Amino acid sequence: MPPIAQWIMLVISWAGTLAGLGAFFHALLQRADAFTAADRKTKPIWLAITGAGTVAMGLFTFGGAGTLFWLAGIVAVLVYLVDVRPKLIEVQRGGKNW
Repeated sequence: MPPIAQWIMLVISWAGTLAGLGAFFHALLQRADAFTAADRKTKPIWLAITGAGTVAMGLFTFGGAGTLFWLAGIVAVLVYLVDVRPKLIEVQRGGKNW
């Protein structure tokens, strides 16, 4: 594999891990009742999901032997970032601002 491809895969791997850390700390700083109000899983469940996803991405690299575990981790983190995080922000701001 060319060196540039190795660098790109390394950057993707670390970017996923950093996104996981961001998702975990965002979930950690949110109020527990906001998760229930947003009709999502509880705060401890999302802390476990984002934490496990981040650990999986930290232990395994994209393109390595544990790619499947890395992919499962990034999917878990992206579900939080794309689905849960916006709902939490919306609930804590007081709903929709039309």
